Amino acid sequence: MVTPRRPRLTPARALPVAHLPPPVPTEALVRAAREGHPRAFHELVRRFRPRIRALALQLTANQSDADDVAQDVFLRAWEQLRNFEGRSAFFTWIYRIAVNRALQVRARAASRPTIDPNDPRITLAVAADGDRHPHHAIELRERYGQLLWAFDQLSPLLRTTVALTTLQGLSHPEAAAVLNCPEGTIAWRMHEARAKLRDALARCNTSPLDAALPRRAVRSGDRDPHTLSLAWALAAAFQS
Repeated sequence: MVTPRRPRLTPARALPVAHLPPPVPTEALVRAAREGHPRAFHELVRRFRPRIRALALQLTANQSDADDVAQDVFLRAWEQLRNFEGRSAFFTWIYRIAVNRALQVRARAASRPTIDPNDPRITLAVAADGDRHPHHAIELRERYGQLLWAFDQLSPLLRTTVALTTLQGLSHPEAAAVLNCPEGTIAWRMHEARAKLRDALARCNTSPLDAALPRRAVRSGDRDPHTLSLAWALAAAFQS
């Protein structure tokens, strides 16, 4: 018995492609949530929680605190949503709540006098880069620990500015809107932060450009705040 030959899928005979509906604009979800539709607010949480949780981890250096901050941020957002007048973007408003809450939590915690090898941010950094540099895993952990120790020595404003622009990928105008300051202030803070980071690392007798660090370039469009660790972003910033 001869098996019939499978026909080729020419353009005329190709299977139809299912086109997914476009995502609902954030502004429409906010309007619906303000009118009391919980499903619209749940979609806002799904859309923004990964970034808010990542920012909270960057600023608190503690996974449990980051989870608590993310939960608290959206509880406060739901309670205060009727007061949101739309004068700024929703993400700007939610980021402000997250920054303020994360800094409050961090201020109550004792500052770390030494490098913590169990810092979850270090674990994320090594996991992101260790697969390509397995023989450097130990050195990466040490260098990333030094980077994060230096980062944690910055003032809250400088730490927040670096986290928003370097890891979260916000532009200077966007970061200025979140922090409610002029755009030029963001540029000045980044300049100050780099200088202070270099000074702190010099005291550790190390450099963010040490040979142990990966050398691949990270373009702005390649940054994924859901997966990119703060330590890697700091290292990439020094290589730019």
